[in-house]
Amino acid sequence: MEELLNELRGHVAASLRLEPETVNTLDASAPLFGVGLGLDSIDALELVVMLEREYHIRITDIDQGRQAFASLASLAEFIVKNRS
Repeated sequence: MEELLNELRGHVAASLRLEPETVNTLDASAPLFGVGLGLDSIDALELVVMLEREYHIRITDIDQGRQAFASLASLAEFIVKNRS
C-alpha cells in the first residue's frame, strides 16, 4: 500500500500542478479538500481524469467520489478495490 501511496502522491502532484513536497509531506489520512490539502471542485475534476488515465477507474457517482477523495489513503483503497 505504501508503494501505491507514493505513486499516487506523484500523480496527484503532477495532475494538479502542485509542488511534489506539498503532496509528499501530506499525511495520507489528511483531508484532500478543505483544511488538508485545500483542493476545490476543479481539482476534483482533475483527480477524476487522473484516475481514468492512470488507473482506468471511473467515478460513477458523487457519493463514490466523496468517499474516494476523502484522503490519499482512501483514494489508494478505492484504487485497490476497483482496479481491473
